[in-house]
Amino acid sequence: MGLFDKLFHGNKIEIAAPVNGEIVPIETVSDPTFSQEMVGKGVAIIPSEGKFYAPADGELVAVFPTGHAYCINTDDGAELLVHIGIDTVKLNGEFYTIHAQQGTRVKKGDLIVEVDIEGVKGAGYDIITPVIISNHAKFKGLEKVSGKAVVGEPVILLSQ
Repeated sequence: MGLFDKLFHGNKIEIAAPVNGEIVPIETVSDPTFSQEMVGKGVAIIPSEGKFYAPADGELVAVFPTGHAYCINTDDGAELLVHIGIDTVKLNGEFYTIHAQQGTRVKKGDLIVEVDIEGVKGAGYDIITPVIISNHAKFKGLEKVSGKAVVGEPVILLSQ
């Protein structure tokens, strides 16, 4: 984090948008596992394109074989889940192309999964993408950003 970032965001940890799109409240997700924040706190993004990136530096601890979700343990200690679509595990990987290998280190902005979002929608699935911090209780605070999601720009700020 550079001097400008520290001045602008203080000592907050930034979790960036994994995809371009529109940020919506997590409560709007149709799956109660996410909308009721059972797996953690976060935001949801309605993607405008199909490239999903690493939202922070860390270890890619899980990439589901279907490509519909991935988990990163960030260098700052956040346990992060990006879940691309609702019930999309049922597509068995159709429309998903994995570009990163589980167990490897990733840098913010590395391409993880590419998705044919029109194909997913055409198959009858919601493409909304929850971005979740599963260990949010470890942090003093969690601030959700609203508006446009831009890859590399923060959608969640964590206070240590």
